[in-house]
Amino acid sequence: MPNSPPLPPCRTAARVTEREAARARGERIGRLPAMTEEQIRHARALLADKESTITSIAKLLGVSRTTMYKYVPELAAGRDSLMSTGSRAALPVPR
Repeated sequence: MPNSPPLPPCRTAARVTEREAARARGERIGRLPAMTEEQIRHARALLADKESTITSIAKLLGVSRTTMYKYVPELAAGRDSLMSTGSRAALPVPR
């Protein structure tokens, strides 16, 4: 796929101005998060059940295992860490 020529400075400046205006209005810029807060809570509840696997929970929620590890960071310490602590880690901030 050939590279497209760079945009003229006036069009580039207009896009930057539009993005800044959108941010000022509080609109979200960029890709939406893969999981909602409700899905994350649901995943944590399902993880409490020893019979549920991370793969099956990810499949149920329609995300990948990697996404599960991203949004439920306690999983990196091992599944047993979810059972032993009652505290919940803060949700990652969308970029």
